Amino acid sequence: MSQTKDWSANQYLKFENERTQPARDLLSHVPLTAPKRIIDLGCGPANSTTVLATAYPSATITGLDSSPDMINRAKKVLPDRDFHVADLSTYTPDPSKPVDLFFSNAVFQWLKADDRIAVIKRLLEPQEKGAVFALQVPHNLDEPSHALMEETAANGPWAEKLSGVKRDGFQSPQELQVHLFETSYYHALESHEAVIEWVKGTGLRPYVDPLEDSEKEVFLKDYLRRLQGAYPVSVDGRVLLKYPRLFMVAVK
Repeated sequence: MSQTKDWSANQYLKFENERTQPARDLLSHVPLTAPKRIIDLGCGPANSTTVLATAYPSATITGLDSSPDMINRAKKVLPDRDFHVADLSTYTPDPSKPVDLFFSNAVFQWLKADDRIAVIKRLLEPQEKGAVFALQVPHNLDEPSHALMEETAANGPWAEKLSGVKRDGFQSPQELQVHLFETSYYHALESHEAVIEWVKGTGLRPYVDPLEDSEKEVFLKDYLRRLQGAYPVSVDGRVLLKYPRLFMVAVK
């Protein structure tokens, strides 16, 4: 649900299981046994919605995403659920239908830092006591995969064009009862090129989308060179990508 160009469901799903596991882990910390209404914020191609539908088959679940391509794929995956294109920064649920669970798998990092807490409060405050807001976001800005994006962006002919591209860190709303924790996932990828394929679906997009095709090609070659210096090749020929994620479960 970001403000960038439309997202590619195909690119995102190249690592479907790895991207879905954090949603399963987040749900395991949700203190609800039978929520009646769930909103999946930034549902993507319905991988997180499928996790929710499996755990709560009787719940009314609505999936929202800013990407038409993601929503089109989600509708094909779960045709019996409701999916809509929506902007998280302005979306407001129907006040006549209380929401028991807001669930968000890797989307809030795309909001501006000043907007995140305001959105959580705006959505959760009108709900009944006991409503839950559960979210997971990548917590990897200090990892080589992402630090080297900034380094590559700052050291090339595209530096001025990409000078404003940066993702903010994440903070939590302390006025709520909040459970906050971090988990690091380790993904054994086939090569350094596979690391690029991973981040192409998410974090790399703000850096390459503004570039012309010729610039993009040079940028990716430079970025690959930096990745090769930062991530050693394991004895089996694979590259181990560390991917920390931050989890938050807030109960009203």
